[in-house]
Amino acid sequence: MIPLITQTPRLTILAASRALLTAELHKPHYFPVLLGAALPTDWPPGEYDRAAAEFFLDKLTEGGRDAAGWYGWYALRKAEGDTPRTLVGHAGFMGPPDATGTAEIGYSIAADWRRQGLGTELVAGLVAHAADTGMVRRLVAYTDADNPGSQELLRRNGFEPAGSADDGRLRFERAVEPAAK
Repeated sequence: MIPLITQTPRLTILAASRALLTAELHKPHYFPVLLGAALPTDWPPGEYDRAAAEFFLDKLTEGGRDAAGWYGWYALRKAEGDTPRTLVGHAGFMGPPDATGTAEIGYSIAADWRRQGLGTELVAGLVAHAADTGMVRRLVAYTDADNPGSQELLRRNGFEPAGSADDGRLRFERAVEPAAK
């Protein structure tokens, strides 16, 4: 079974469930209660929009237990001092790895929480999670050519430029070594 929660120094990264996605999409007043976290003012962030949440919910519904952990993940900033546990971003895989062990990741951080290294930490957590599964050999990510911050985040996590997609976005890749058991 794939772990559905991972920890980094400042983040708890929680795999999206059907219950969380349903609340986020259809009962938003229950969403922060289920998460046990405050929401940022600009939720949802960046490219994580309603269509992405619906995609993740559809995939989790279609795939049942085998799909858990292969789609959306919520990034929760751990409580610290007077700051409560807060939802700061969303990331995820676009599905399980293919036959070659390649999986695609994406990520978005809420505007109020950018430029604090949380995106780098979030992606590092997903890379570690991918290694822990023992199923992923290569990760792929795409970012806009005019987003140097996202490109630097990927480089800090061991990704290297690997050309571009048909839509003009830049492609980055990195190898994933299975975690030592």
